[in-house]
Amino acid sequence: MQETKDASSKPKKVNLSDHSSIKHLLDESVSEIVKSCGYVEDTKLSNLNLLIGTIVITIALFAQFYKKKFPENYNFLIGCITSYPFYILCSFLVQLNELISYVKEKNAILFTHPPVGSFSTTGLVVSSKLPRFSDLYTLTIASADAKSVSANKPVELTRSVTKWFTKDGELVEGLLWKEVDGLINKYAREPKKSK
Repeated sequence: MQETKDASSKPKKVNLSDHSSIKHLLDESVSEIVKSCGYVEDTKLSNLNLLIGTIVITIALFAQFYKKKFPENYNFLIGCITSYPFYILCSFLVQLNELISYVKEKNAILFTHPPVGSFSTTGLVVSSKLPRFSDLYTLTIASADAKSVSANKPVELTRSVTKWFTKDGELVEGLLWKEVDGLINKYAREPKKSK
């Protein structure tokens, strides 16, 4: 694992009075650290969102910019009318996908596959919270499939963001790296939960 960045890389800087940019920078940094520990990002849910959106947009564009006017586009109109249940299904799928995202993702910033070469059958869900008007950042690492036999107990780390930033707003990546790496190792060491 690479614990230090080379000297040529730019330090990550943030406006310390902007709560959401602090959380965004920490989330991005945590994601990079977890991926560098051998976990590969699981993008199935994002890809499903993109696929459904692409289908709906393609249908809308095709219907909007079809070249022929009414008498000549009779067959096209019949096709649109008969495919109306498909449009409703796509709309339903978009809403269902939003519901799944809301229920499953919650505060998750990263879903992963198991590390390559691991005997584990489940990846990680990395979640974070930074309540408004608070400096306490909570990072949680849990199993992507809590019911799996190889799932460990979730582990949590709560620290003040002031420990990871200088007064100028630069992220001290070494400190954050050390804490996140320690949390990942703690998760890997946790005994399996009893069934």
